[in-house]
Amino acid sequence: MQLGGSDLKDLAYCASLAQEWGYSEVNLNVGCPSDRVQNNMIGACLMAHPKMVADAVAAMKATTDLPVTVKCRIGIDQQDEEQSLQPFIQALDDAAVDGVIIHARKAWLQGISPKENREIPPLNYTLVHQIKQIFPHLPIAINGGLKSLSAGQQHLQAGGIDRNLVPLDGFMIGRSAYEQPYLLAEVDSILYQETTEMPSRKAVLEQMYPYVEQHLIDGGKLIQITRHMLGLFHGLPGGRMFRRYLSQNAFKQDADLQVLQDALLMVEQEGERMAEQALRFQQNAAS
Repeated sequence: MQLGGSDLKDLAYCASLAQEWGYSEVNLNVGCPSDRVQNNMIGACLMAHPKMVADAVAAMKATTDLPVTVKCRIGIDQQDEEQSLQPFIQALDDAAVDGVIIHARKAWLQGISPKENREIPPLNYTLVHQIKQIFPHLPIAINGGLKSLSAGQQHLQAGGIDRNLVPLDGFMIGRSAYEQPYLLAEVDSILYQETTEMPSRKAVLEQMYPYVEQHLIDGGKLIQITRHMLGLFHGLPGGRMFRRYLSQNAFKQDADLQVLQDALLMVEQEGERMAEQALRFQQNAAS
């Protein structure tokens, strides 16, 4: 469960709920640059107040046995991140934080939007690795600009991005995992060398059918589900057709499961067409 806030009592109470409700970890958001949250002392603005964040970590750890972690940036605004990040992490370490996920960009609290804050500030991966070297006992994960599992994996290997940098303990993929959700199906095989057979994209989609039907029975809209699966067939024949068909039809008032089934059929037909085309090409090349 990720929490946002700075009120110690509220955070402590929510941390206790996380354990009661079966979550595996409590994470404090100290990275969101939105002006809507910083006005309430939530998100990246808290990087200017390391003691407050440390107190929040301590308060949460007092009410839960779950790991309590922090997600932050490397700095904010005019801070010199090379000077400010280490004491910030030190304060968290003193509060016995269980791990830190560092988005390797500064956050600018004024002048650019949250979306621009994910793209414009330059990445500084080296600094995150240097923090790990200073705090070798503290689990450190990296975030920001990682668009594939292989890109993230480099940060876990000695010399992965620079032979002089120590490896990190983990990495986080955000936008790419949302835009290409099937990417997550490859985690076990690529990172842990597990040989469990992965479900096909078609199987994943069909497993959603009962959930979709119940959602519609309960008065929900198809678009509320399909908007999050547009990239399921990303990079495959028919993937763009799937995305376009759902975008053009799932929002309609009478849209039901058939829309999703029709979109899947388009993918299958396009895949068959491309396979036949490839076969003909091979036959022509051999003749």
